[in-house]
Amino acid sequence: MREASAYILKEVQEALDKVDQAKVGEVIDMILAAKKIFVYGVGRSGLVGKSFAVRLVQLGMDVHFVGDMTTPIVERGDLVILISNTGETMSAVQTANIVGRIGSKIVSVTSSMHSKLGSASDVVLEITQSKDEQRKRLAPLGTIFEVSTSILLDSLVAVLMQRLAQTESSMRKRHAIWV
Repeated sequence: MREASAYILKEVQEALDKVDQAKVGEVIDMILAAKKIFVYGVGRSGLVGKSFAVRLVQLGMDVHFVGDMTTPIVERGDLVILISNTGETMSAVQTANIVGRIGSKIVSVTSSMHSKLGSASDVVLEITQSKDEQRKRLAPLGTIFEVSTSILLDSLVAVLMQRLAQTESSMRKRHAIWV
């Protein structure tokens, strides 16, 4: 366990250090300017996306997860954030192509800037991963991408909190209460 966790932490830090900070700033501005925000991913990328969507709701934003029964239609001026490790997930690529024609802004988080999803996006936050053999044994499949994406998106929350003058206390008032 210790070998795997040390490897994952090292790889995640290296991946996050390579993320283009100018693009991160651009994404923050896009989030703040959006009328509505839509988030989408499939599988574990979808779980990371849902987690980020919850934080945005707690910040007081109008946020929806694509595919939920209550999700409204995407319109011009909205922001769609798509998460796909390969950037080739068909439903994510199709979503980008459709909402792009509508005139919404598209941000993708992917490991491949030159993927179909990356090409269909206004801004790409690229999470690069090493190709070494240890990754297959200690962090299989998309582990490094998913953990890195989760940390990256949660890190945006801290910046958004400051820009929106939100505190943990104000966010807690929008936290789901299960009864």
